[in-house]
Amino acid sequence: MACEKQDRRSGHPEAKRVGVAAIIIQDRLNAAPAVNKILSEYGEIIVGRMGIPYTDRHVSVIALIVDGDTDAIGAMTGKLGSIPGVKSRVTLVPSDNESGE
Repeated sequence: MACEKQDRRSGHPEAKRVGVAAIIIQDRLNAAPAVNKILSEYGEIIVGRMGIPYTDRHVSVIALIVDGDTDAIGAMTGKLGSIPGVKSRVTLVPSDNESGE
């Protein structure tokens, strides 16, 4: 039986969050292998992926739909952001028990 992660503050099981991660790659030839390795490591939280080479701007853009706990999502985007030439940001929808628009 898998052990469910618990929220550090409340001690209750940590809620999964849905969100979108944006990844901008400025040096595709050097960064792509590391980016793909990290995305493979976190494949269980990635629901969908769209990648576009934006040649006019000399960057590649990846959009991910993610569904997971905030620790896993944050760890993934943190690792991506630590790769030289890669920027990563995520926007998460509040869980059912949080208020917000």
